[in-house]
Amino acid sequence: MNTAQAPGWFHYARRVSREVMVGDVGIGGGNPIRVQSMLTSDTRDTAACVREALALADAGCELIRLTAQTKAYAANLEHVARELRDAGCRVPLVADIHFKPDAAMEAAKWVEKIRINPGNFVDKKKFAERDYTDAEYEEELERLREEFSPLVLFCKEYGRAMRLGANHGSLSDRILNRYGDTPEGMVESALEFARVAHDLGYHQLVFSMKASNVKVMIAAYRLLAERLAAEGAGWNYPLHLGVTEAGEGEDGRIKSAMGVGSLLMDGLGDTLRVSLTEDAVCEVPVAFALAAPFQPGVKADEVPAVEPEPPLPFDPLHFRKRMAGLGMAYGVRFGWNEPVRVVLPDEAFAVLEPRRAALKDFAPELSLSRLEPVEVDPRSPESVAALDSLLEPTMVTVADGVDMDVPAAFRLLAAVVDGRHPIMLKDTLEPDAPCDEDPVLLASRHIGSLLCDGIGDAVLVRSEKEPERAVKLAFNILQAAGVRISKAEYVSCPSCGRTLYNIQAATARIRAATDHLKGVKIAVMGCIVNGPGEMADADFGYVGGAPDKINLYVGHTPVEFNIPQEEAVDRLVALIKAHGRWIEREE
Repeated sequence: MNTAQAPGWFHYARRVSREVMVGDVGIGGGNPIRVQSMLTSDTRDTAACVREALALADAGCELIRLTAQTKAYAANLEHVARELRDAGCRVPLVADIHFKPDAAMEAAKWVEKIRINPGNFVDKKKFAERDYTDAEYEEELERLREEFSPLVLFCKEYGRAMRLGANHGSLSDRILNRYGDTPEGMVESALEFARVAHDLGYHQLVFSMKASNVKVMIAAYRLLAERLAAEGAGWNYPLHLGVTEAGEGEDGRIKSAMGVGSLLMDGLGDTLRVSLTEDAVCEVPVAFALAAPFQPGVKADEVPAVEPEPPLPFDPLHFRKRMAGLGMAYGVRFGWNEPVRVVLPDEAFAVLEPRRAALKDFAPELSLSRLEPVEVDPRSPESVAALDSLLEPTMVTVADGVDMDVPAAFRLLAAVVDGRHPIMLKDTLEPDAPCDEDPVLLASRHIGSLLCDGIGDAVLVRSEKEPERAVKLAFNILQAAGVRISKAEYVSCPSCGRTLYNIQAATARIRAATDHLKGVKIAVMGCIVNGPGEMADADFGYVGGAPDKINLYVGHTPVEFNIPQEEAVDRLVALIKAHGRWIEREE
């Protein structure tokens, strides 16, 4: 990645974007990072939409999105918007469009912003393999231009904003055949549409690059920022951040904090949504908590930049584990290709020591004094030289009290120490200082972002003071980053007006039946818009196919259709057993 096009990797600097107005709300420019959410009510049910939207507005939500899957749904946005305005609610409305350009044209009459998915706005998903010639590809782009231009011109005339929201799980066959299921494909998918808008003189654009895989999502946004900068002046459009299908509870918050928080620390992001499989109003406080440290006037830029900046110790666009040398402490191997180890402070480790058997896969592996990492100020050449004089691979960490942001400090450490030394990550460099931030969000942002950069051979969570919660948080962060698997994993969407069954209840039942299946990944999806694609790396899928009817998948392939919802969890369990992935739960 051309780091000249990006904020400083060792020093916080927010990306400068142009301002886009959505009704009376400005996104980008010098505006705060805006928080938004999405209704789960059926868009045709005006009363339900108004109730849910007013609750979101009362919670502080600054933009409210509704699905408009057909022109008939979009037409009812007139009534929803009118009743909200009559109730005194001025929060801008966003229509979410998939597959239906005519629905977008209808929705644009009534709402302040249109979200389109470049993967399916003019393309039907067939998963067809085709080797496009350059001429055939240009013909496809010309068709795109013809079908997209009317919406662009309407939005330009009537002052509507637009989000080009690429999703990893719903790229067009055209993109998949040429670029693959990659961050490069996600970025190009959005840029194909952006070039049409740019040529027509329309600039009220916001971009997003969402994925349920955190590392894919981070890489896609970083690449997008670089590509927008390379397009030249006037292409500094705002970015909307989000991890799609993040899940529920602590797992959903960890994934969101890891993905969204990592990018916010990079200086990227002007608005965000936390997608949780919970009531929409539950998303808003989490989103505000993630944005709070990075709001204008809050994120002080007081720490001097590192001069000169060393070479970047990781590839921002492609995950690659930093491979340190192999070490050992008290019989526990670390570094090289060993699992990332979980360390606890001595007192917390001693509390949990008698319960190691009960904790099973969530038992801490080393106490801090047993591991005895060397503490280094990465800005001190003398400190680094003393470490590098040691011949054996030696666990190293950033010294407490170093006045740098945690990720910047560890990136710098990885850049300046010899590659043979493993690195222990910390969630805080001030463990005794009071902290108002939720430990789950803080540790996930600091440790998780570094793991997604490929840095880290051990982790130490100290912001969470309760020992058992601290060790489980550490293991859950490792799982969300995809670097160490300790339990079953779930990809579940947050629900919306397209959802065809009670996804919260179904997710709870599926978890209750399968949460003992270590290493099994299950996708729980409300509908087919992102379902088959976003769950491509899941082992099994549970997808709404019709009202209260479920389709079951093995990987990317549907294998059972239209199962009544009351039978679907048992059928899912039977499917897991049939594929040899089932084990009985221990008493």
